[in-house]
Amino acid sequence: MEVISNSEQNQVKYAGFWLRFAAYIIDQFVIGVAGLIIAVPIILGIVAFGLNISEIKYSKDFFSQGGLFMIGGIIGMIMLAIIFSIMMKWLYYALMESSKFGGTLGKMAVNIKVVDMEGNRITFGRATGRYFSRIITNMTFFIGYIIAGFTEKKQALHDLIASCLVVQK
Repeated sequence: MEVISNSEQNQVKYAGFWLRFAAYIIDQFVIGVAGLIIAVPIILGIVAFGLNISEIKYSKDFFSQGGLFMIGGIIGMIMLAIIFSIMMKWLYYALMESSKFGGTLGKMAVNIKVVDMEGNRITFGRATGRYFSRIITNMTFFIGYIIAGFTEKKQALHDLIASCLVVQK
């Protein structure tokens, strides 16, 4: 359902592949730094558990000495870190793209924003759909991103799925 008319289309400048790629690199740096700050305590906790496990002798007494509990703790912390990472990235993208800024810090840095097909700010639900539809885009061995360089409105696969546009401000 496209409402942007041909006369409006001529005024809209769609963000191309390289602008979007630059925004992606900036966003990955921001997410990486934030993730590192948050992950350090988790990593230190895993190391502490690992040191405790190394003190337990691997024998028939391993389980009675709490070895299984410690291994479960390490696995649990790793799973928690993975879940937290997924949630952090989802909220970063969905909240920023549905905000008044219309984009993440990377998109703001290169002066682009995400809008719906009418040129309006997207909702949190649509931003969430756009974020998780990247799973499908990634499953195409990144061809879903590359098609942004070849589609009329420079839409990647996840933009097409979520009915979004990425435009220059």
